Amino acid sequence: MPTSDARPSVLFVCVHNAGRSQMAAAFLTRLAGDRVQVRSAGSAPADTVNPAVVEALAEVGIDISAEAPKVLTVEAVQASDVVITMGCGDTCPVFPGKRYLDWELPDPAGQGVEAVRPIRDEIEKRIRVLIDELAPAQP
Repeated sequence: MPTSDARPSVLFVCVHNAGRSQMAAAFLTRLAGDRVQVRSAGSAPADTVNPAVVEALAEVGIDISAEAPKVLTVEAVQASDVVITMGCGDTCPVFPGKRYLDWELPDPAGQGVEAVRPIRDEIEKRIRVLIDELAPAQP
């Protein structure tokens, strides 16, 4: 994948790519627009995105109902400047020169929307800080 694109790229990884990483990718896409390239993947992707996650994001005006979990590839990691893991542990490949962050967040799997809301809100806070670091708004 060509790296001629000057925008920073972020890859969010969790085990199933059905909850936390989907929420993080959706918030970064919404809040940073085209200033950041966004990817998400899972080390063992689920068949579908968690319905409680879809509902929790819909409550804040973000529609991810058409998203599907994606498998983590070496190419996706190589093409990303920042890799943010959320509970994928040692299954995420590590390459020199990449920035790795591990966000410890509760897993929304099997939880209702009431339990997903605080996870959603914490992810949004972390995404806002990340945007300020990677792609601050121009004056």
